[in-house]
Amino acid sequence: MDIFVCVKQVMARDSVIRLGEGATWVRDDGLTFEMNEPDTYALEEALRLKEKHGGEVVAVTAGPARSASTLREALAKGADRGIHIEDDRFVEADTHATASALAAAIGREQHDLILTGLQSDDSGFGQTGVILAEKLGLPHATIIMEIDASGSQLRCKRELEAGWFQRVTLPQPALLTIQSGINKVRYATLMGIKRARKKPLQRYTTDELGIEITAQQSVRRLYQPQQAKQTVFLEGGSREVADELLNKLRFEARVI
Repeated sequence: MDIFVCVKQVMARDSVIRLGEGATWVRDDGLTFEMNEPDTYALEEALRLKEKHGGEVVAVTAGPARSASTLREALAKGADRGIHIEDDRFVEADTHATASALAAAIGREQHDLILTGLQSDDSGFGQTGVILAEKLGLPHATIIMEIDASGSQLRCKRELEAGWFQRVTLPQPALLTIQSGINKVRYATLMGIKRARKKPLQRYTTDELGIEITAQQSVRRLYQPQQAKQTVFLEGGSREVADELLNKLRFEARVI
């Protein structure tokens, strides 16, 4: 199977966030970056399918020059090669622009399956995968918890709400967005890191792909959440404290 996995570089979860000029995005100076967590599960699932059925795993990203480190991580874990659509504007690009770029690069090559994470840790729209499928004219399914590839078909298990699941069958090629927790993600080994240095990493510019980064949606303003809660210490005897706590839970918090 020729499997393409879309990965995104996002700010690390323990980063100290500072708003940039205009408060439409965050400043990236002083931040550390990592692979989007849902994408790590998509990559792991691609590697497992390759180990079972053979073929090739290609990691693809759209982002600034620093995003190459995320591709190198994917290569170190076992991906065969990487494709980097390099442009600083992807940092604030919307999902339509990102999906259009990914479609332009992936559409040039033979593919049996495309995997993406369910959503990104920074924006969290969950739109890139389904827009990419539409751009490439592929059948797709979201929130995938299990993949069984047999012949030219994919039998998948989708997670629904309230503990319900759905079984769907798709033809190949297809696109699936992977739910976090579908598998146990592997770590890159020292040997894998050394091998990654010799694996091919192809770079495209938006001009080479013949695309323009045009936004269909935009962020108007970001802001830091304001702390509105405060700690209250209740004093007195145990019965008095219990009565006062009960009143606060009933009439102020309204949880009972």
